[in-house]
Amino acid sequence: QFDVAAPDQVWTTDITYIPTREGWLYLAVVMDLYSRVIVGWAMDGRMTRELVMDALRMARFRRKPAPGLLHHSDRG
Repeated sequence: QFDVAAPDQVWTTDITYIPTREGWLYLAVVMDLYSRVIVGWAMDGRMTRELVMDALRMARFRRKPAPGLLHHSDRG
């Protein structure tokens, strides 16, 4: 469901990797589907559970969503 009526009702997440001279940089993002704004992100040299949790924690801290938020991830 991508037709969202208000902010902070549905978030989606993804991870991408970026080649650098020092190796891969992994970027995890959380996007609000209503505004299409990135509300949380985290970067690390390794793709770990903690990388994803850091991005989600940032989004939660910054936006303080009400109970009922739907968080969707394709789980890679």
